[in-house]
Amino acid sequence: MDCYCKCGATGYALNLFDTAPQWSVFSWNILISGFNKKSLFLESWKHFCRMHKLGFDADEITYGSVISACTALRASWNGMQVYSLALRKGFRANGYVRAGMIDLLAKNHRFDDALRVFHDVSCENVVCWNAIIAGAVRNGENQIALDLFRQLCRHGTFLPNSFTFPCVLTACAMLEDLETGKMVQGWIIKCGNYDVYINTSLSDLYAKCKDMEGAMKIFTRMRFRSVVSWTAMISGFVQLDDYISAVLLFKEMRSLGEEINTFTITSLLSASGRRGLTKTATQFHALIIKCGFDLDPAVGASLFNMYCKVGAVDSSELILEEMERMRNPNNHAVMISLHAQANDAERAVELFVSMLREGVRPDKYCTSSLLSVVNALSLGRQVHSHVIKSGLVFDVSVASSLFTMYSKCDSLEESYEIFGKICEKDNVSWTSMIAGFAKNNLPDEAVRLFRNMLLEGNSPDQSTFVAILTAICSLNSVHKGNEVHAKVIRLGFGEEITVGGALVMMYSRCGYLKLARRLLDSLPLWDDVACSSMISGYAQNGYIEEALLMFHKMLKANFAVDSFSISSVVQAVTLTNRLDIGTQLQSYAMKVGLDSNVAVGSSLVAMYSKFGSINECVKAFDQIDVPDLIGWTTMIMSYARHGIGEEALKLFELMKRKKMRPDPVTFVGVLSACSHSGLVEEGYFHFDSMVKDYGIEPNYRHYACMVDLLGRSGRIKEAERFISNMPIKPNALVWETLLAACKLHGDIELGKLAAKKITECEPSDAGAYISLSNIYADLGQWGEVMNIRSSMKGAKQDIKLTDMITLDVLPCKIKFGPWANTVMIDQMMANPTKSTGYRFQSIQRRNHICQSGRVDLLTMCL
Repeated sequence: MDCYCKCGATGYALNLFDTAPQWSVFSWNILISGFNKKSLFLESWKHFCRMHKLGFDADEITYGSVISACTALRASWNGMQVYSLALRKGFRANGYVRAGMIDLLAKNHRFDDALRVFHDVSCENVVCWNAIIAGAVRNGENQIALDLFRQLCRHGTFLPNSFTFPCVLTACAMLEDLETGKMVQGWIIKCGNYDVYINTSLSDLYAKCKDMEGAMKIFTRMRFRSVVSWTAMISGFVQLDDYISAVLLFKEMRSLGEEINTFTITSLLSASGRRGLTKTATQFHALIIKCGFDLDPAVGASLFNMYCKVGAVDSSELILEEMERMRNPNNHAVMISLHAQANDAERAVELFVSMLREGVRPDKYCTSSLLSVVNALSLGRQVHSHVIKSGLVFDVSVASSLFTMYSKCDSLEESYEIFGKICEKDNVSWTSMIAGFAKNNLPDEAVRLFRNMLLEGNSPDQSTFVAILTAICSLNSVHKGNEVHAKVIRLGFGEEITVGGALVMMYSRCGYLKLARRLLDSLPLWDDVACSSMISGYAQNGYIEEALLMFHKMLKANFAVDSFSISSVVQAVTLTNRLDIGTQLQSYAMKVGLDSNVAVGSSLVAMYSKFGSINECVKAFDQIDVPDLIGWTTMIMSYARHGIGEEALKLFELMKRKKMRPDPVTFVGVLSACSHSGLVEEGYFHFDSMVKDYGIEPNYRHYACMVDLLGRSGRIKEAERFISNMPIKPNALVWETLLAACKLHGDIELGKLAAKKITECEPSDAGAYISLSNIYADLGQWGEVMNIRSSMKGAKQDIKLTDMITLDVLPCKIKFGPWANTVMIDQMMANPTKSTGYRFQSIQRRNHICQSGRVDLLTMCL
């Protein structure tokens, strides 16, 4: 019977067992162990139950074998019952039984319980030590694994063996602790325990620590190389982005006739995922089909990712369709993940429901993937309910996905509640919550959370720094940005491209463009995010020429131009008078398929609106796939600016039917539309609706819009009453709006009051004097005009530099303010020097650039 079991013929062994005249514990052990060797773990469990019913006393071999079967069956409860029975029978100190129980608990993610079993009594052999060290590594407790190894070495009774060293080296590799790994290597040399597993673990350690030279030395000295050894080396080169070495090593592996597995394939596919390597990608795909790995879910997922990275969208969609046709239950989790990556929430949810109906229990990876694409709060709550029922709510990665989902659905209260319940918060948890606050425009909360993270001893990673720097951009606080920058340098992330790009964005948003550019130039490599941030910074601060030149550099360097960079450069063009460049940018956006992007579309709408082309505005808006609030608001404001109030209000109603909730800026557009079209009653209605229906408190811009609405309609006195009834003290903007209405209708007395109020709010603002002077001039009261001019001349030392205009009459420049002699100006303007030309220059550089035409951007950009 023992011979049959060792040869794998368990059927013959069972026949012999059943026909035997009598059974002993020895024969039961042979049979149960034989079933385990053939992976017939359920048969092992059934025969143990049969043995127990018949009254046979099991020994340590029986208990150890049955606990191993329960581990393989993931039947932790049954395994614990067997262990309790073993304890009652007096096998508490038996190393074989305890090692089996430690392994069962560790594989079921109950490492704390495994540690308690390990420390229950002193160990009598190295098997228990190996089980607990392996369990620590499996549960990600790599530092504990190293501490246990040190205890084993100090123990002195047992020496580490060929099973101990691979686990310890794996722990060192995961921690990227090459120094400790070299100490372990010294132990290996001392013990003389070199075998293929240890050598593979050593080469993997050096590779993960980015020492490929050391890894290759070990690899070349290996007499026998397994597929794991080859895969570890290929993965090491992939990790260092050394695509050529990875492919060459794979070719050598194939030429030697070495076996390849799914891990080798997936590692190689990640190396092939580079933009522009479509031909290489298809060659590897053909090899995968030839070797028969195309049916594997993990390989299918890697193929999908590879085609996405090389930009072959059609091929990636074909992979998805092929995997769905397979109807393999094991594909469910992979397919949900892939549809999540493709932002296909509807199909991901369908697969998740199908998975539940077929009785397949979703794991934490599958659930996290689904949560990543859930955008509807009601659906998110349903998935949350399932997470609670399945017990996955205690998993850190699932909890992180949950509160990320809630923050994405603008339910920060629920998001923060889940975050607070996580006992052991990891970096992903902290980063997700910080990013949630940043996304929902709560930068102060994000900064507070970041400080709490540091106080609790957590070390930020690249993603954390990107999230907090994004929040600081909203605060426009360079002081806080400097603090984070110092932390970045201390932790050694200064040359990381993603962090560097976030720092460039922060400094450019805060107006420190020279520092942002120095940071960009100091990065070892530029990426599209850093360049786009620089373009945005230049555009927002009026450096239009520099913004366009940076965009030109991106195109020349073949960077993947994204929606952010195109929308930023379109915004820059909007500040010039170069509509021709804007139309070329729109053509480029159409060429790369980004004209339907909401950010690009919204910026195009704003550009055409500024240039007075409302028809092009409508076309650009209609091209947007799914307009967001900014897109709707931009189009409403465009209609308002062009005096098409009825269309603006129709669009506003359509927006509400699309379940879009307006914000304060949207209502500024709506009220402006009413103002420019004389829709007084509609204006009052929407002003009241803003407060009653949406709980938005009006700000000065809303009040100014209402005053403008009444003023344009000739209701000057009503506008005055409206101002006097304001719950907040009117500011200069409100009074300036009333003053403009007074000028329009020639109301001198109310104009005087408005001008007086403006000077009280802003004493150094000369605009009020000028507007009042214009009212008198329109009525022909030139004496009053001269009186106001005289008073302005007396106050000229208080006038701000922003009220200055520079007239550039080459080769000299003449500055004049609102007190200047208008006759002198008229004389200068009547005789411009044709040979040299003249132009007005604002304080900002943009008008200088667009009028002088010093840079030919038509041919430069595209």
